[in-house]
Amino acid sequence: MIFWLILASIVGWFVSTIAGGGSSLILMPIIGWCLGAAAIPVVTTVGAVFGNTERAIAYRENIHWEVIVWELSGAIPGAILGAFTLTQINTGWLSLLIGFFLLISAINYFLKKRKKGEKSAFDVAAWYFLPAGFIYAFMSGLIGSTVPILVPLYLNYGLQKEELLGTQAVARVSIHCIKIAAYALFGVLTWPYVIYGVAIGIAAFPGNWLGHIVLGKISEQRFGQLAISFVMLSGLLMLWQQRQLFLF
Repeated sequence: MIFWLILASIVGWFVSTIAGGGSSLILMPIIGWCLGAAAIPVVTTVGAVFGNTERAIAYRENIHWEVIVWELSGAIPGAILGAFTLTQINTGWLSLLIGFFLLISAINYFLKKRKKGEKSAFDVAAWYFLPAGFIYAFMSGLIGSTVPILVPLYLNYGLQKEELLGTQAVARVSIHCIKIAAYALFGVLTWPYVIYGVAIGIAAFPGNWLGHIVLGKISEQRFGQLAISFVMLSGLLMLWQQRQLFLF
C-alpha cells in the first residue's frame, strides 16, 4: 500500500511541476483507494506541506510577494472555515461546482487565447487574489487540496513558469499549515494520517526534482498550454467522479 502512495506522489509532483500544479488530482484517488475517503483531506494536506516547501526553496528567487500578501489575506479565514465545514457537510456538490468552474476557466482561456501584443485573456489585478485565496482555501479545507484552480489567475496576472510555481508554493505552504492546525483543533487529524502524509511528502522531492529538469526545457508558451490543459482535465475528472449526482 505504501508503495502505491509513494509512486503516486512522485508522479503527481512531477506532473504538477510541468503543469503548474495539480498533484492532488493524481494523489486523491490513490489515497482514497488505499486509506479510504476520510483520509484524503488530512493526508494530502500534510504531504503538500513538504512538497510545496521544497518547491518554494527551489524557486525562492522568483516569488512575487505582493500576490502572496493578497492571497493569504483571504486564504487564512477561508482555510479555517473550510476545515470546520468539513466536519459538517457532504462535499460531493462542492466538487461538482469546482469541476464546472475549472472547465469554464480553461475554455475561456483557450477561446480568448492571447494574440501577439496582448497581455492576457483577461486582466488580473493583485487584489483579485484576496477573494480568490479565500475561495481556494475554503474548498481546499473541505477536500484536502484542490486541483489548480488559481492557475488561470496566475497566468493572466503575468507570472512566468518559475514565478508561478514559486509564488504558488509559498502560498500553499501557509494555507496547508493553517489547515493542519484547524484539522487538529476540530479532531480530524490522527497520527496514522500524519505518518502517511509525511511519507508522500518526502516522496514529492524526487518528483519535484525530475519536474524541474523537464521544466527548463519547456517554453513559457508550452508551459501555459500544459497548465490550462491540466486545469481542463481536472475539471472533467471531477465532474466524472461526481456523475452519480446527475442520476435521479
